[in-house]
Amino acid sequence: MALLSKDQITAADDRQWEDVPVPEWGGDVRVLGMSGTDRNAYQSSMVVIGTNGKPQRVNLNDQLAKLVGKCLVGEDFQRLYSDKEVAALGRKNGAVLDRLADVAKRLSGLDDKAVEAAAGNSEAAQSGASSSD
Repeated sequence: MALLSKDQITAADDRQWEDVPVPEWGGDVRVLGMSGTDRNAYQSSMVVIGTNGKPQRVNLNDQLAKLVGKCLVGEDFQRLYSDKEVAALGRKNGAVLDRLADVAKRLSGLDDKAVEAAAGNSEAAQSGASSSD
């Protein structure tokens, strides 16, 4: 097999998506896995940096809504909720958000230790690159 060129890599459509039934909302929603840039922004939003420039704590405010909001898209694959609109999503049923977050994590290659890794926990930082799951 030949090595891919930069143009081939850039042109590859590699993001995965899944339509998920949400009976509580009366239909299905489309969950699109995050790009690397979106995933990094999500992880960064979870970390509170102190005045010394070092991570101080993990910000869990609306964590499910932030994740699901980055991944819910319409038929045109455009986000349904902007970062500024996630609070409205956060007021929805927590069990539904949890189910959708599980799909978003799987499609985005985001495991349970990602927040710890983003916060600078060196032990957890390695888990994001593992392919042994």
